Amino acid sequence: MKVFDILLNSINDVKEFVNIVSKYDFDINLTSGRYVVDAKSIMGIFSLNLSKPIKLEAECEELDEQFVNDLKRFIVE
Repeated sequence: MKVFDILLNSINDVKEFVNIVSKYDFDINLTSGRYVVDAKSIMGIFSLNLSKPIKLEAECEELDEQFVNDLKRFIVE
């Protein structure tokens, strides 16, 4: 499992993020506090507190370099 912190600042960010992660076959979850949602669900994401970074957990053996590049603008360093 790979873990990143991401930040989604606007509705357009959420739409773009969901479009990106939906291309991948492995499970991707977002965690904010005690809530965990499917990262491929727009409604799930909007149920989270988007005012602060969210933990992304990708259920994959090896991290796809393209996956990281696609999400680079959302990842909090």
